[in-house]
Amino acid sequence: MLARRAEAGVKTAGGVALVGAGPGDPGLLTVRGRRLIRRADVVVYDRLVDARLLELVSPHARVVFVGKERGHHTEPQEAINALLVTEARRGHRVVRLKGGDPFVLGRGGEEAAALRAAGVCFEVVPGVSSAVAAPAYAGIPVTYRGVASSFAVVTGHECSGKGKRVDWAALATAVDTIVVLMGAGRLQAIARELISHGRAADTPTAVVRSATTREQETVITTLGGIAAGDARLPAPVVMVIGEVVALRPTLRWFDRKKSAEAQAPRYARRTWSSASKSDARPSSTTRPVSIT
Repeated sequence: MLARRAEAGVKTAGGVALVGAGPGDPGLLTVRGRRLIRRADVVVYDRLVDARLLELVSPHARVVFVGKERGHHTEPQEAINALLVTEARRGHRVVRLKGGDPFVLGRGGEEAAALRAAGVCFEVVPGVSSAVAAPAYAGIPVTYRGVASSFAVVTGHECSGKGKRVDWAALATAVDTIVVLMGAGRLQAIARELISHGRAADTPTAVVRSATTREQETVITTLGGIAAGDARLPAPVVMVIGEVVALRPTLRWFDRKKSAEAQAPRYARRTWSSASKSDARPSSTTRPVSIT
C-alpha cells in the first residue's frame, strides 16, 4: 500500500510497515519487504537482522538500531512503539525490520496495536520464520505424512510475571512436533519439563544454531539427552522435538551444500549483494550464502 502510492508519485502521509526480515539468509527476504526497505525514510531494525539487508536502505534514510538480547535491551518496547509513532507522524515512511516474522514471537502485534491506538497507518509484511526455516535447513520437515500431522511453536524465553506462561504440561503430548524459539538458556529445563509431563525421553530432538547462514550447526540427540546437557549451543538456537527429526539423515541438504560450496573454486561461489550490476564486484567481506 505505502510502496504503491509512492511509486505513483503521490505524496503520502507517514506510515509504518512491519517487515519480516526472515531467519538469517538475506536471500530469504520477500520481494515486497525489499521494495519497502529501499523506499523507506526511516528503518528501525533488530539485532538478528543480517547487516547486508541494510545495504538496501537509501543513503538519505535514517537507520535506528533497537536490538535486544537476553538481559540487555537497547530500547524498551514502549520506547520503540513511541519512536514508530513519532516518525510516522512526521510524514516519514517507516520500516520496522524484524527478524523472522513480525507476528511470530516478535512483538509485532504489540507494535501494531500501539500504531492503531495512535491512529497511524500500518501494514504487515510476513517473513520466513525460523520456526519453519531452521528445521527445513536442517533437513527436518515439521510435518510428514504418517509421522507428524501437527506442530506447535512456543517461546523458550519467559519473562517472570509478564504475559501468559507456556503450559508445558498441556503441550508435552498435545502435538507431534514441538518447535522452541529463543530457548538457548533454558533447553535443559524445558526438556525436563516435557519429560516430567509425559513426553518420552527417547524422542528424537534437534538443536539448530544460526539457521540458514554459513554458521549453521545442528546437534541431533534425544529429549533425554537435552535434559542431560547434550546440546550447549549459544543463541540464536531453535529446538525441534519429535519423530520427524529422525528424517534428517535422508533429507539433510544445506550442510551438504555448504560443504560442496566450501570445496568449490573461489570464482564459482555465489554471493549476495544489493549492489547494481554495474557496481557488482567480488568482496572480501561478503560471505557465500544460499539463495533459494
